[in-house]
Amino acid sequence: MPKAKLVYIMSLRNAAADKAGQNVDYKGAPRYMKSPLEYLAQALDTTPLGDAYSLEGVIYDDDAQSPRDQAALADYRFAWHPQHQWIFPAELRAQGQLLRDMLHPVPSAYRRMPLDAPGRAAGKRAFERTLLDKLLTLGADVVLLDGLLVILDELVRPGSPYHRKIVNIHPGITRLESPFQRRGACATLDALHGAQGHKVVDWASMTKVKVPVIDRTGASLHYVDNGIDSGEVIFDVLDTPIAPEDTILELRWNNFNCSLFPAMHHGLMLLAPHVLSPQAR
Repeated sequence: MPKAKLVYIMSLRNAAADKAGQNVDYKGAPRYMKSPLEYLAQALDTTPLGDAYSLEGVIYDDDAQSPRDQAALADYRFAWHPQHQWIFPAELRAQGQLLRDMLHPVPSAYRRMPLDAPGRAAGKRAFERTLLDKLLTLGADVVLLDGLLVILDELVRPGSPYHRKIVNIHPGITRLESPFQRRGACATLDALHGAQGHKVVDWASMTKVKVPVIDRTGASLHYVDNGIDSGEVIFDVLDTPIAPEDTILELRWNNFNCSLFPAMHHGLMLLAPHVLSPQAR
């Protein structure tokens, strides 16, 4: 059975915020922060996931000319280097290839412009065209987003070569009907506030209101559409307890290991039979 060609897209600055590849303090003791990418690389080599997919490349959108990205990646830089720490171990391989040799930068440089700048929309379209060219060059059958801090537009529209071929792993339940629903970039922090009996109604001012305590969270693998974590869910896991005293990194570590890694793994296995089917083409 042929394998589906998988391309992974991420923002390094999101992995840096998680302290990926480092030991973090967990209730007073060190625990290693494994990223979803590191988990995937290992799973492709040790589980049936590697019989279903071949990893063709890892794209990141960080912009080396952006002062904000430079600050976010001060500890990691924009590429692996033997004198700097990195988001995964230097010798990590996926299906025989060094993972660090599979990295491809496609900078989202349009983000340097103000939101209302006349050229920003055109810059966003140019970024997505470059991203499309890279995906086609890599021969991607399916694309997995992890912590990509950009909302895709053209690539996920009906008629695009990658319509319903791009999926996202999100550290929260995305089903609107669920009382545990947490969408958006602040999903983990939102869940932490929820365990403390609060709901943030304005992230700019951090205005909160009291709500019933919700002391669990999870993760979802879903199709990507033009909304924010609003695509059809492929698989989700609600298996992460939250203690009110958890730090953001403690909760991230718990959610990765309890919910996000299983949701990504089982969701990709469920997706695999459909990726190469004639109906999917």
